[in-house]
Amino acid sequence: MRFTNIFFTILFLFPFFNHAQKNFSTLGESSLSINHNVSQNYGMNIALRSRYILYSDFDVQYLQQQVDFLHFSSLKLSYNHRLSLGFLYRNRDWFQRGSDEFRLTEQFNYTKQKLGVRYGHRIRFEQRFFKTSTVYRQRYRFAVDFPLNGEKLDIGETYLISAVESLLSLSDLYQPETDLRLTAQIGWQLSQALKLQTGLEHRLEAFNLETFNTLFVLTSAVIKI
Repeated sequence: MRFTNIFFTILFLFPFFNHAQKNFSTLGESSLSINHNVSQNYGMNIALRSRYILYSDFDVQYLQQQVDFLHFSSLKLSYNHRLSLGFLYRNRDWFQRGSDEFRLTEQFNYTKQKLGVRYGHRIRFEQRFFKTSTVYRQRYRFAVDFPLNGEKLDIGETYLISAVESLLSLSDLYQPETDLRLTAQIGWQLSQALKLQTGLEHRLEAFNLETFNTLFVLTSAVIKI
């Protein structure tokens, strides 16, 4: 718990220390996700996600940036291991915010639970197809989540999620780019089929070149059918 409190404090305060910097913006991201277990070992997820600018260039504003449609199919290899294949379509052309994107994702998950705390390791390989370029991105995320009451999450209870993720992007047209993401969210298990989550994510983008700090305000609903 002491580590989590420190993590939350750093995550929430760091962006405000950088607020006066030129390379800083705040965005909102809202999503609706639906999970369905087709069988004991195979599950699928579809999601609709919206991203919008809230603060940029020293100006508070609302500007829609993009909408995403995602699909993941997951195969359970064992109790702790899962292999997934994902597809994403990102539309920015509607909002004149840049190139549309098609993305393929190969993912491996390993989770372990101890004394009510779940630890998760996630590795992703992504192929991002834009109109004029292709970017190959590798990602590794370490996440921790746990209920605030006891060792088991029951209906009506609250839980916390924190994560750190590193990213490496490679392309023939651009220099290699490294990113770092720190996330902290609070969630509510409203029913057996519905979760609501909200929190913040701080991204240090291209910190090996010229660091750009972005603060994301996250809201999401997760439905299980």
